[in-house]
Amino acid sequence: MIIANVDRYHLREPLFEGVRVILSHYGEPYSPAYIQGLSGTAFRLGGICPCAPTCTSAMDQQQLAALLGYGAKCIPFAGETIEARQAVLAATMPRLDAELAAGRPFLLWHAFTMLEWDVVVGHEGGRFFGRGSYLGLEDYADEDDQRAAGPDAEPALGVMLIHKRSAPTREALCQAEKDSVREAVRHAHDVENLEKVCSSDRWVFLQGLAAYDRWVSDFGLRAAEHVPPLLGDMYCGNVYAATHRAAAAYLQEIAPRHGACRGRLLAAAECFYREAAALADARDRINSAYQAGEASPGERERIVAALRNARDAYAAAIDELKAALPDL
Repeated sequence: MIIANVDRYHLREPLFEGVRVILSHYGEPYSPAYIQGLSGTAFRLGGICPCAPTCTSAMDQQQLAALLGYGAKCIPFAGETIEARQAVLAATMPRLDAELAAGRPFLLWHAFTMLEWDVVVGHEGGRFFGRGSYLGLEDYADEDDQRAAGPDAEPALGVMLIHKRSAPTREALCQAEKDSVREAVRHAHDVENLEKVCSSDRWVFLQGLAAYDRWVSDFGLRAAEHVPPLLGDMYCGNVYAATHRAAAAYLQEIAPRHGACRGRLLAAAECFYREAAALADARDRINSAYQAGEASPGERERIVAALRNARDAYAAAIDELKAALPDL
């Protein structure tokens, strides 16, 4: 059984764009930018490390689904061994086939991409079919149906089923929009683990501006030592260039509903567009250097400059959002 005409991912983001794809199949009109903004992912930045885009979020998929009037049930493939995880998957498979037969796609961790939530739309001949953030953008991707419980799927987060409950009220969504802006400001100034940076040589996960500042600083230090970009630089560049551009579009979308601070929201959107453009420049240069395994001194300096410009535009956007809070 393969469900036809399920939308593709419209931006590279591993947690919430898959939710939007499924809701779009159910007839919901939410834009990719709206889902990124409402979930808070449009404003997040953490790490910098290969897992950062999946390790820092304002909410989880179940909370987002609930905001939009849906229920989400997660079935983890729990077990200390691969065999145990595969046994859970095997026991769950009839339920998954029933979902597809009923025309309901579902989220499956590590189905097609590497350790991201993917959308499964079909199951035939021992293979899953569907969409991912960078796979299945044209024709459906397909992969062995045991991959999600295999040795590379650690942590084996399993499957998430999304079903309709009741439509959200306009008032509830308006409040969620306000909450997303407040959380964006809080996250940007999060000092989690910051004291450990000065007291230990051990790497720690940072959030918001602290993560941005270290990204600029560390990349500059590594560039001076002729160390090429790392996987975390490449993955974060790919994701954050897309999600932070969505932040700008989200703010433009919601600004008319928040008239008292409309100007501040639109000003923040322009800053996020500048940030996304600088991140896209850094991303393209980082990806080329990562693939080549090196970058010239001049190119390393250009990457550092692009990241610094992105950081400054992000800070300016957050300043505008902070100024909007009293009237929100």
